[in-house]
Amino acid sequence: MKTAKALIALLGVSGALAQAASCPAYLEGEYRKLHSSESANLCELLAGKDALIVNTASHCGFTPQFKALEALHQEYADQGLVVVGFASDDFKQAAKSEEEAATICYTNYGVSFTMLAPTAVSGEEANGLFAYLGAQSEQPGWNFNKYLLDGETGAVQHFGSKVTPDSEELKAALDTVLQP
Repeated sequence: MKTAKALIALLGVSGALAQAASCPAYLEGEYRKLHSSESANLCELLAGKDALIVNTASHCGFTPQFKALEALHQEYADQGLVVVGFASDDFKQAAKSEEEAATICYTNYGVSFTMLAPTAVSGEEANGLFAYLGAQSEQPGWNFNKYLLDGETGAVQHFGSKVTPDSEELKAALDTVLQP
């Protein structure tokens, strides 16, 4: 996809045509940002980019991973990594309100990466991206599953809840995917 984007730029194709040409079906869609009326278009946010996608919850034993996710975001953003959190209550660990979830993410843990409003991430109700991620690897069985999505190939590597964002395992995978 990185090659396709370069070709599109070289040919001077712009706007919706360029986006349609470089956006896989699993990235199509608008998702509302956490505790906001603004939306994020996944094609604009992720098409052709390497991404770490995480299903999150505000009241879970793994919630402190937000701090390490933010550190990854800060460390790897210059190399092109996009971190996106999908709030979800699939495992009944979410905050009572989006306002509370936003406070936990943004105030308590200093999250600056894109956080999206609650959505289903598992089972038949899973949103389109998580349906793709689950089909390519495995569905999340709990909160804070991490999916490393190769923006060029669409390949997915899955890291379960217990694999921390600062683990050597995840960092080695990031270094491999982010190679120029």
